[in-house]
Amino acid sequence: MNRFSHIDLRVNDLASTLPFYEKLLPELGFTRTFHSANWRVFAADGELPSAAYFAITEDQEHKPNANLIGFWANDQAEVDRIAEIVRQNGGTINDGPRLFPISPTYYAVYFEDPCGNKYEMLHRLN
Repeated sequence: MNRFSHIDLRVNDLASTLPFYEKLLPELGFTRTFHSANWRVFAADGELPSAAYFAITEDQEHKPNANLIGFWANDQAEVDRIAEIVRQNGGTINDGPRLFPISPTYYAVYFEDPCGNKYEMLHRLN
């Protein structure tokens, strides 16, 4: 059983950050939306509440930090594709996409959303 349930993410400006997530999250498998007045919820396949989901809310006092959320890619081409989506939608590429010396096949891109939350998209064989 994959024990992942959800992410409750804070952003300091929902209006400027939401378009980024509306492009990125469906590409990561969060294709269904369940929005409310205070939360924008993007869910993966499956029945709620057991389906994985990514929930975003605004907190104007939010300060991004060194925490990082990582996602698996099916192959290096998917890492490259996600990097391009980040570039085209207001995100920042911090490093990559490239091979990293973590293992011989560790191919990743490190990036931030428009308000500075950090992510990694990676593929590796071992």
